[in-house]
Amino acid sequence: MTVKWILHWTPTQGSVVNSQILNEISQCVESFNAVKDGRWKATLTFYRPNLRDPTIPSEFPRDFLGISLLEQPNKYYFIIRGNKIILEADSTILTIMEKLQSYKSKVALNFEYKMGDFQMKVVKVVPNQGESLRGILIEIEYLPISSIEKAKPIMEEFLELWREVMSKKSLPGHFSQAEPHFAEYKLPDNYTSQHTAIQYAAALAQLIASAQLRG
Repeated sequence: MTVKWILHWTPTQGSVVNSQILNEISQCVESFNAVKDGRWKATLTFYRPNLRDPTIPSEFPRDFLGISLLEQPNKYYFIIRGNKIILEADSTILTIMEKLQSYKSKVALNFEYKMGDFQMKVVKVVPNQGESLRGILIEIEYLPISSIEKAKPIMEEFLELWREVMSKKSLPGHFSQAEPHFAEYKLPDNYTSQHTAIQYAAALAQLIASAQLRG
């Protein structure tokens, strides 16, 4: 397994995310001698309890997220951020969730990516059954090392180079990294798909909190 960092685009106040910004970010990726290598779509779903009276206290989690990942097509991950819990299930769990109707889907997001030589992916975030751009993520993957601590200085150095390239575009915003706090989920230093799922959940939570997804 490799180590990945997920960054989310934070627009400057008063600006919005649009296709022009997405295109310029893609050009920055290509300036790293990156090449397009296919397209993948997956869905991240926000679940909320399907309660008759939402004001009544419940033992159910108020909300949680579910996500599928490219490297684990037969798995599905649930992240309960409030309780710092991540669960790995077989992908057939989605059929069970639909039949139970205990939770309803609040928001679903599609992913598209472009991969380059350094395994960089540009992630276009759009609503389920929609095409309007609501957010942008960058996934940076370092292949040779699976230790999060050992990979950290290398990733930081690469991120500085990436920000230097981005600064030449003078775009209205910047990429930020939501600190996932893996230890709170009791995950080891050795990187796994669970680490990726938690990072996507943290990054998308930041996007959800922004005007770009509330609007």
